[in-house]
Amino acid sequence: MVVNVERLLLMKEFKEADKDVLTARLKAIEALIRSYTNNNFQNRNMRIVAPSRDGIIQGHSPYIKVGDTVQISQSKVNDGLYEVIEATDDLIKVDGELYDYPCNMVTKVIYPADVQKGVIDLMIWEKENRHKVGIKSETLSRHTVTYFDQDSNNQVMGYPVSLLGFLKPYVKARF
Repeated sequence: MVVNVERLLLMKEFKEADKDVLTARLKAIEALIRSYTNNNFQNRNMRIVAPSRDGIIQGHSPYIKVGDTVQISQSKVNDGLYEVIEATDDLIKVDGELYDYPCNMVTKVIYPADVQKGVIDLMIWEKENRHKVGIKSETLSRHTVTYFDQDSNNQVMGYPVSLLGFLKPYVKARF
């Protein structure tokens, strides 16, 4: 996952948050970032090809540890992002269901520190401002609310453009 849920739960903004809700939001933001940037953030030097049997990857990499995010690709049945929940000298267990398949390419995913910080900022914005989306100004006396246009000039993926500037260096061309 792009940011560890336990790390978020230690922050004052998320002390009272439900762990499952935070996990779901983080997965959604991670998918949006990967789609928007066309970047899978894989470290191709930290890769193994191994079979999966009984829901476990039958292989080992000294670079893959518990808590890491891995992407399985080229397997046709297990492709996706997973979090490593156990890693020993001969197997890797992940948090999702794996089907038996003779060849899974398992690659470690590493998000840069600025992307992690940006995701935390998005999570804080989501918590504090999502219910105010579209409000440009609000007056309390005589209660006036002005809404602004939500178009491609001031929002991307449902977030203000100003919050997504951290992604610019990671956008890759689409062909």
